[in-house]
Amino acid sequence: MPSIVPPAPGRDARVRPARKPSAAVVIAVVAAGTMLGGCEYTYDDGRNLPGPVEAEATRLPGPVFTRDPLQNDPVREEDVGAWAARTLPDTGQPVASAGAGLVAAGNVRTESTPVLGTGTYALALACRSQRRVTFTVRSDSLTLVDLGLRCGINRENVIYLSSETALTIRVEARTGANYAYRLRLL
Repeated sequence: MPSIVPPAPGRDARVRPARKPSAAVVIAVVAAGTMLGGCEYTYDDGRNLPGPVEAEATRLPGPVFTRDPLQNDPVREEDVGAWAARTLPDTGQPVASAGAGLVAAGNVRTESTPVLGTGTYALALACRSQRRVTFTVRSDSLTLVDLGLRCGINRENVIYLSSETALTIRVEARTGANYAYRLRLL
């Protein structure tokens, strides 16, 4: 099909036939295609290990162990001290107050600490029960900790006492539970 070339200024319009690409252009395109067709991108995916690689034997997955529900059952009153010692091990820091005990299902247990001096304390809490245990720690005027603790997980809170005060520790459980707390001066 003929192509129309706009006329140059001062010339008349003529119809010129379309040009075929020169042989040099065709040769350059074919040569570039041939050279690039032989290129290959390679990368190290970790499979090029030196030497022969022996296949490992397929291992069966280990058994799936679920949590033993008996580990959450409360211990007897006479075993509470040993359980508390295992659960809240001694850190070597001075203990201002500590306690442990057994709460019957649906009951509330309240304990008071001696009067504590001004300062920063670490309060460690632990419980052993099938359900959560609620700990509420109050000074004369403030609630310092109000926590529903999932048993089997120890919790440590840092509290600051701005004046000398005794703390009240309230423990509430829906099912039978052991509880333990330790208050140490930082």
